[in-house]
Amino acid sequence: MTISTKTTPPATSNYQSDLKRLGSKLLGPLVLLGPAGLWLFLLLVIPTLVIFELSLVPNIKPGELVIPSGIDNYLRVFEPIKLQVMGRSLFFSIGTTILCLLLGFPVAYWIALLTPPRWRNLLLLGFVLPLWTSSLLRSYAWITILRPTGVLNTILTSIGLPPLDILNRSSAVLIGMSYSYLPYMVLILYASLEKLDKRLLEAAADLGANPVQTFWKVTVPQTMPGIAAGSLLVFINVMGDFVDPELLGGASSMTVARLIYNQFLGPTQNWGFGSALSMVLIMFVSIAIALLIRFGEATPKR
Repeated sequence: MTISTKTTPPATSNYQSDLKRLGSKLLGPLVLLGPAGLWLFLLLVIPTLVIFELSLVPNIKPGELVIPSGIDNYLRVFEPIKLQVMGRSLFFSIGTTILCLLLGFPVAYWIALLTPPRWRNLLLLGFVLPLWTSSLLRSYAWITILRPTGVLNTILTSIGLPPLDILNRSSAVLIGMSYSYLPYMVLILYASLEKLDKRLLEAAADLGANPVQTFWKVTVPQTMPGIAAGSLLVFINVMGDFVDPELLGGASSMTVARLIYNQFLGPTQNWGFGSALSMVLIMFVSIAIALLIRFGEATPKR
C-alpha cells in the first residue's frame, strides 16, 4: 500500500494570488486615469457642487455667507417671463440646428462623395478656418454686414431693391449662430458620409431606385448617427451661446445664457438665481449629451 505524500496547497494562497492578479489589473487603469480624473474632479465636479450650493441660497450677493435654505431660486425659473426666455433659447437652438443641417448636409455630401480626393482636405480646411478666429470678431463682422448702412443693404440698394432691417432681430441671431456652428455640422456629416458603403448605392441603382429614393432609403439611414451627433452638438453649443444673441439680437433677444450673465455680472447681482439657472442649463445639456452618446454611436440597421 503506497501512501501519497503529495499535499494540496492551501486555499488561502490561491486567494492571495487571485487578489494580486486583480490588483495588478486594476492598478494600471487607475494610474492612467488618475491624473485625468483628478483634473475633472477639481475643475468640473467641485465647481458644479459650488454652483449647486449657491443655487439653494436666495438673493445672495458677492461676498456674502453661503447658507443653503431651499429651492426658491428653482421655483423662479418657472415664472412666465423666465419660461419665455427659455422658450426663446430653445427656438434659437432648434432653428440654428435645422439651418445648419439643411446647409451642411449638401456641402458635406458634395465634399465626401462628389469631390476628387485631392481637394477634400483643402475644402475641409476652408470650413475650419473661421473657427480659428474669435467668435467676438465673427459677430462684429456680421454687424458690419447686417447693419442699416452695412454691406448687405448697400448691395441691395445698388441693384434697386429695398434695404432689409435685420440687425437686432431674431433673424440676425439665427444667421450669426448658423455661421458660427455650420463648420461643426459639416465636419461631423463629412466623417459619416465618408464611411458610407457605396456598394449599397450601386445596389439601389441596379434595383431601379432613382436618386431621390436612393438618398432617402440608403444615404440618410446610413448617415443617421452622424446627423444625430451633428445636430445635438450644434444644439448644445447654441444653448450656451452668449456672444451672438448679445451683439446681434439686442434687448429683444434675451436668452438663458444672457440671463445668467446678468445675474452674475449685470446690475441684478443675484448669484443664487443665476446658479439655479446654470444648474437647469447644465442638466438640460447633460440630457442632450446623453442622447448624443446614445444615438451618436448607434449603428444603422441594414
